[in-house]
Amino acid sequence: MSEFLVIVESPAKAKTIERYLGKKYKVRASMGHVRDLPKSQMGVYKENNFEPKYITIRGKGPVLKELKTAAKKAKKIYLAADPDREGEAIAWHLAHSLNMDVTSDCRVVFNEITKDAIKESFKHPRPINMDLVDAQQARRVLDRLVGYNISPLLWKKVKKGLSAGRVQSVAVRLIIDREKEIKAFIPEEYWSIEGDFLKGRESFEANFYGVGNDKLELHSKEEVERVLSKMEGNEFQVTSVTKKERKRNPAAPFTTSSLQQEAARKLNFRAKKTMMLAQQLYEGIDLGKEGTVGLITYMRTDSTRVSEIAQAEASQFIKQSYGTEFLSTEKKKEKKKSNTQDAHEAIRPTSILKEPNSIKEYLSRDQLRLYRLIWERFVASQMSAAIMDTMSVDLKNEDVLFRATGSKVKFPGFMKVYVEGTDDTSEEKDKMLPDLKEGDIVLKKDIEPKQHYTQPPPRYTEARLVKTLEELGIGRPSTFAPTLDTIQKRGYVALDNKRFIPTELGEIVLELILEFFPDILDVEFTAKMEKDLDHIEEGKVNWVQIIDDFYGDFEKHLQKAEKEMQEVEIKDEPAGEDCEQCGNPMVFKMGRYGKFMACSNFPDCRNTKAIVKEVGVTCPSCKEGNIIERKSKKRRIFYGCDRFPECDFISWDKPLPRSCPKCENLLVEKKLKKGVQVQCVECDYKEEKQG
Repeated sequence: MSEFLVIVESPAKAKTIERYLGKKYKVRASMGHVRDLPKSQMGVYKENNFEPKYITIRGKGPVLKELKTAAKKAKKIYLAADPDREGEAIAWHLAHSLNMDVTSDCRVVFNEITKDAIKESFKHPRPINMDLVDAQQARRVLDRLVGYNISPLLWKKVKKGLSAGRVQSVAVRLIIDREKEIKAFIPEEYWSIEGDFLKGRESFEANFYGVGNDKLELHSKEEVERVLSKMEGNEFQVTSVTKKERKRNPAAPFTTSSLQQEAARKLNFRAKKTMMLAQQLYEGIDLGKEGTVGLITYMRTDSTRVSEIAQAEASQFIKQSYGTEFLSTEKKKEKKKSNTQDAHEAIRPTSILKEPNSIKEYLSRDQLRLYRLIWERFVASQMSAAIMDTMSVDLKNEDVLFRATGSKVKFPGFMKVYVEGTDDTSEEKDKMLPDLKEGDIVLKKDIEPKQHYTQPPPRYTEARLVKTLEELGIGRPSTFAPTLDTIQKRGYVALDNKRFIPTELGEIVLELILEFFPDILDVEFTAKMEKDLDHIEEGKVNWVQIIDDFYGDFEKHLQKAEKEMQEVEIKDEPAGEDCEQCGNPMVFKMGRYGKFMACSNFPDCRNTKAIVKEVGVTCPSCKEGNIIERKSKKRRIFYGCDRFPECDFISWDKPLPRSCPKCENLLVEKKLKKGVQVQCVECDYKEEKQG
């Protein structure tokens, strides 16, 4: 009876924590939730204050049995699930399953899995926080009421297997609304005039700014010609030189949202992959003789707050590694947004002394890349601002004004370690100007007018959609990645060149929900619901009242929809070929992984085929087959012979329907970070990159 039992969520975490606590403690894993609402029914008693019906999750019987056996032998039980609403709910369900007193000091929480943090947390156990539990319970009940009422309607009126959820429906609406904006967009013409100039032998660029001292926008070729006609000769006089010093501050350490965005920009990671790797780094990595160590703090957070201990450790490290001048002297002020919960500090390394290169042998390639990103971002956030020397120069010929700007890093500060990425592919580089003074004469080398058209708003990438959801107050750190995953699995949206496009199915479902359940798709309404959940967590409001207020109107909309919603038939698109098994026409159908071909005589004939995209190239290996586009198990596009397995030719680069002019071999289109490059697979022939 001398043992203490500690229950965590995952086996990886259990192993680490047991080593820190010592022999008196046994640490076991619940493998996530042990109880949940039943999948086969609503599981919410609406007539009894929306009381949830919880059952043991299928397959969790043996886990629960093992935990009960261990609990009987333990002197005291500690519940150490993750430090968020979900973790608090898991602890509460465990307490009920093990007949524990939820008001006893049985709950321990920690933001990082390190020896000091774990030992400190066990000095301050607390009762289960029922406000946190109620907030999570309210979310589950709310989502169940929406999903289990609307989904059967969609099955009946559209097709089986569809679902509707509060956050996922708003995400789909954002994607569809953006697509409508793009289709309705009317490009507007505008022009720029770019100039190359010489000061002695030094050349530099300047752009047309205006006439006189006023800025002038150019909208037509005629306007450009009027400006060009005002200029005489090749000489321009420097009329103004402005030199300034500009500060550039570092980005704050990562939140869940900013980590997902930056990992997408810099590492090309999907949100789901980022969170999976972050979970591994949080739960612990085996560092050889040091054992299993948690490398980062908790990865579900919306706060940029950093503990004083971490700040002090970072200060010492920066002084020793880079010098005192690189250490920020300003007090870091966290900018809190109105919808920030601030339950945990920012995502950071548990120890700044664990530099990425010092532990790289213990990490997988992707774990190392994400850890390096988190480590560098945190170190940079504690460093001094970068100082930039900027210069702006005005050049005049007659009354025509050109302006040149340049900048140079005077002191790198945080930029020595890390610079935040942007959605713009162009990177900021030093752009220096010659040493110019007022009254100097420079010579025109070349003047080139360029025609442009305004561009529609861009489609959402995963990173941009996460950022938008966060800005609108839709969802919380734990919901972003699952939401993106769900809307793709349901076939409501698809990724095309890493950007979301809506499917026909997504548009049909959205139209129906918008007609009969406008509140579900209202951004402000959904954001208010998130705030209501926060208020439940803060103990300001009763969760049953929030659900009751919502359900009154929702039930009226539901009754109306059941009577008035019309059935929608999604017609199969003819594929233009006949089934080789029964002779009936083949049609295109939408599956989990996109479109495929199926026999129209289903279910009598179950023949299906992948959609083959030919690239118009004869196989260079067997000289008989045609090269077609294929997809790997990880959905990555590659190219292979249609005679596979007889011919095993494959290429990750797209073959082109023309031969190398130098050696007559295969030319391919190789994707680079910026644009593509045509090159030969055999010789050194290359063509200029295309943007």
